Amino acid sequence: MISFLRGTVAHVGLSSAVIDVGGVGMAFAATPQTLSSLRVGETGTVHTLLVVREDSLTLYGFASPEEREVFEVLLGVAGVGPRLALAVLAVHSPEAVRVAAHSEDAKAFTKVPGIGPKVGARLVLELKGKLVPLGTPGEHAPSSSGSGAGAWKPQVLEAMTSLGWSEKDASSSIERALEDEPGLAEAGSVPEILRATLRWLGQGARTPAKSGSRG
Repeated sequence: MISFLRGTVAHVGLSSAVIDVGGVGMAFAATPQTLSSLRVGETGTVHTLLVVREDSLTLYGFASPEEREVFEVLLGVAGVGPRLALAVLAVHSPEAVRVAAHSEDAKAFTKVPGIGPKVGARLVLELKGKLVPLGTPGEHAPSSSGSGAGAWKPQVLEAMTSLGWSEKDASSSIERALEDEPGLAEAGSVPEILRATLRWLGQGARTPAKSGSRG
């Protein structure tokens, strides 16, 4: 089993990245938050899980072992595949998923694009007891959190544009999202602000205005 990757980041795309490990390019899928923390040419580390299917072997990368653990538990829910499990973690932190499962908050899961009331209820039913809060709402806070006002914005904008939104639309979406959660801007956590923006976009059922180039 491949537990983690550490090496030079060779490529960062819209939904995946490649890390050069001893001359071998290891490709993996990941959430926007994890991808936004990687920089081409720099050393990167991700915790990984290999998902085996009849016709494919796909490696998934995570920012922490906790995130990987929640992903594995989500895969155990009937009807939830890797893509949907990754989408849940793109919108909610691992601790937020634990809290939603423990408190039977099905509405929290319906904030994820692709999850309706029925699937949300199923997630709560099957996850309760398997995921419990760890009491660390600020888990794996990034070292990239900005200490000054707005220091986080270039990184969040970069992550959003890499996902296909124009800089103008991304900037507007970030501002709208932070109107609902003003405390996030002060804290300056890049992953939390990115999650809030993706949640806001998901609630508004918006889709990115794709540019002509694909990363």
